[in-house]
Amino acid sequence: MNKEFLGKEHFHFIGIGGIGMSAIAMALLKKGYSVSGSDLVKNNETNQLEKEGALIFDSQIKKNIEYIISKLNNKVINFVISSAIKPNNEELSYCRENNLPIKHRSEILAMLMDSYSSIAIAGSHGKTSTSTFLSTLLELCTHNSSSITGGIIPIYNSNAHIEQTKFLVAEIDESDGTINKYKSDIGIINNIDFDHCDHFSNINEILSSFKDFAFNSKKLLVNYDCEITKTNFNSKINWSIKETKNVTYSIIPTVVNQDQTIGRYYENGNFIDILKIPIPGLHNLSNITASIAASRMVGVKFNDIKKNIKYLKLPKKRFELRGELDERSIYDDYAHHPNEIKASINLARLFINQNNNKKSRLVVIFQPHRYSRVKQFVNEFAAELSKADVIYLTNIYGAGEINKDKINSAIISNMIYKKNKNVKYLKDFHEIINNFYQLTEKGDLILNMGAGDCHNFWTILNNKNT
Repeated sequence: MNKEFLGKEHFHFIGIGGIGMSAIAMALLKKGYSVSGSDLVKNNETNQLEKEGALIFDSQIKKNIEYIISKLNNKVINFVISSAIKPNNEELSYCRENNLPIKHRSEILAMLMDSYSSIAIAGSHGKTSTSTFLSTLLELCTHNSSSITGGIIPIYNSNAHIEQTKFLVAEIDESDGTINKYKSDIGIINNIDFDHCDHFSNINEILSSFKDFAFNSKKLLVNYDCEITKTNFNSKINWSIKETKNVTYSIIPTVVNQDQTIGRYYENGNFIDILKIPIPGLHNLSNITASIAASRMVGVKFNDIKKNIKYLKLPKKRFELRGELDERSIYDDYAHHPNEIKASINLARLFINQNNNKKSRLVVIFQPHRYSRVKQFVNEFAAELSKADVIYLTNIYGAGEINKDKINSAIISNMIYKKNKNVKYLKDFHEIINNFYQLTEKGDLILNMGAGDCHNFWTILNNKNT
């Protein structure tokens, strides 16, 4: 055991290595709780947790639980799961058989939020980017903010930054219906789209869960540019990158290129100033506008925002340049929903067009995420992916789902082929790495997209060529 378990209650996370679970675990450690957890794969997050004193098991067997109980028989031990943990997980089964206290990760995050003035970011797309931008602004402008997010925030180089601060920025997951667990001082809804069809049957079920979130928010900030949020939430506080009339906070873009976005900033329809933002992409501008709006709502001065906005950076895996190899640029992106793919491809085209390189091709490598999502959105995936010049599809990352319909990526590639003949269905990113120079050309912008293990692509490719 790395460090003697002292102090308050103990928390054991089943599946501690996930980006959301590890953030909550780190927050508990910083708060003085003792933490342990299990995961089949160790990563940067589990390594950081070990450094902070957490005990990490690289198996998920009942002996782990027995060991924790034997060492901490004088403590209240909470066993924490996410919705990704299957009922037949050996640790979880043992806990249930022995009537041990099991809590969902949402309950623990909600508990942590209660001790702060919390700003909760929800929505179908852009939550991690918005959380990152807001965390950065509040850190630089107030030096009085903590964060628990689903991505690595550059200013902290972590998905969790916990101090004795006034504010807490928390990214809220709607995917499993637990969004109603959270109460916040400010709730932000970026947008609402149909997704997570493994849990929700239709858009109305998703909308209902967001209405619960809105009800539990003391103040609600909504995206005026999203038709669903605009028409379904009676909030007096909103933002837009298209309009200033009837909008509380607006940034109307005047210059959009690969280096920056310049826009006219308005409050309540009144022009305030010009803002130069070092982040490309209109979808990112919307997320930044939400972050500025939330900062203003908690009393941050506009001049402080303008002074510090130049330090904004995207979180990891959000159109992240991983490197260049033999005149080929490789970017990683987390896009796994058709509307996210659309935004990322548009941004890639902006880069290519600005460089005026007619020979440059946009090569997309896409790892679909979840069989249920592919089944639901196959037409939309094909429509958006076909807009690239060359498309390579790899096997679907199941994320624990059972492939009961025997779906594979060929269903998408066959539909793309009707629109764009430059498409291939390959087994995995290793096959692309092994044939990298046959599948790509000098000058290519290679956009590697997905929410699974595809982000190992650059590391393996680069190691192979060094």
